[in-house]
Amino acid sequence: MRNSTPPATPATPAKDTASRDGVTAVTRALSLMEAFEVGESTLSLAELSRRAGMHKTTVLRLARTLALSKYMVQTDEGEWRLGPAAGWLGARYQAGFDVNNVVEPALHTLVKETGESASFYVREGDIRSCVARVEGPRSVRHNVRIGERLPLNKGAPGRVILAFSGAAGEPYESIRERGYHISLGEREAEVASVAAPVFGLNWRLLGSMCISGPSARLTKAKLEKHAKLVIRAANQLSYALAGSRSAATPAALTRWHPRLRTRSFRSRGLSVPQAP
Repeated sequence: MRNSTPPATPATPAKDTASRDGVTAVTRALSLMEAFEVGESTLSLAELSRRAGMHKTTVLRLARTLALSKYMVQTDEGEWRLGPAAGWLGARYQAGFDVNNVVEPALHTLVKETGESASFYVREGDIRSCVARVEGPRSVRHNVRIGERLPLNKGAPGRVILAFSGAAGEPYESIRERGYHISLGEREAEVASVAAPVFGLNWRLLGSMCISGPSARLTKAKLEKHAKLVIRAANQLSYALAGSRSAATPAALTRWHPRLRTRSFRSRGLSVPQAP
């Protein structure tokens, strides 16, 4: 006897439950938490709705769901703030984070794009120290050892660190305006370099990224061309480390990359995004 029961129809996924890029509800919840700028304690429902680009009823539903796990808290005045679970998550992230896991891949990409050695410097008092370096493929190159300590006031990486640490006068005003600095024989007569700043948590200066090589190969015209690649790498690294754009984001970064997404790249595992 033939079974007259029609075959089961596959369940239709709920609308807006998932998208090609992931689960929509999760993406929206993250956008809601990322709506807070550094230094802001509370936001109204209306402001959260405006910043997240979602209807108030959607925002309220997501906020209440996040509040169940203490990722958001509603104040007595009806406004919303990030909850203690968000702080615990940030503390766990900081405890397990190694900056070199992000810096070194960025340097490798820069070497591949420019064919020159790339380095990352941080400030240590009145000097700069090379904390990460990837050698270029050329047999003739500028040699710097990891851990080597060099002057701040000579060479592109040091000048950039001074400029974005607030040094007054020239050339620092111009460096802050451009967002990078080129050095031709400033520290060593036959060495040329171009550097840009890298920022970390809360948009505080972390250090500078540069490429360097013999000045016979790295002419001023070539350095100007490579400057765009160095700036792009440094800016993308800054967004990966600092997260979303805020009032503290240096103007140099927003000028060079006005279309960079303001969502935190840290929520994606600190992968350095491609340029827009």
